[in-house]
Amino acid sequence: MDLRDAVVIGIGMVVMLLLSDLQGAVGIRFAMDREDCFSHDVQYEGDTVHVSFVVIKADARWHYTEDGVDLVIKGPSGDQIHDFRDKTSEKFEFVAQNKGLHRFCFTNKSPYQETIDFDVHVGHFTYYDQHAKDEHFDPLLEQIAKLEEALYNIQFEQHWLEAQTDRQTIGTVLKNQVAFLVFSH
Repeated sequence: MDLRDAVVIGIGMVVMLLLSDLQGAVGIRFAMDREDCFSHDVQYEGDTVHVSFVVIKADARWHYTEDGVDLVIKGPSGDQIHDFRDKTSEKFEFVAQNKGLHRFCFTNKSPYQETIDFDVHVGHFTYYDQHAKDEHFDPLLEQIAKLEEALYNIQFEQHWLEAQTDRQTIGTVLKNQVAFLVFSH
């Protein structure tokens, strides 16, 4: 296997990983007084759940505090997966031990309403136990060869245009110098 084949196989694997991980992400921005809970369905045991939130401070400047919020994450059976205390932002991921509805409960201890930006994304790799075969790579290799040829043509055209621009610039400069010399004497 030469370097080109290794690169193509690497690109193919990355593309397959990206395509297999295309489940929707859920994002919500909400205003919160005391407590709000959200549920998200995890369809497969072993999926990776990515969670992030940011506390966006209250609209009124005189209510600004450094207080954070609490977030408690619970699995489908009510088991606590993780909790964050007094955080203004956090990113976290975990592997779902069970499929089903996972709950995300925020608690605001501040006397003022806060706005929270909350995102959940579930990553699922469907074919993690199946390996790619040569026939999977043939169409990819063909497209890469076409792209390689197109890039070469673009570089060729760019080089030609650059040379033409240089030629025109030099020609203009020489004409200006000749005109200057003729008219200055």
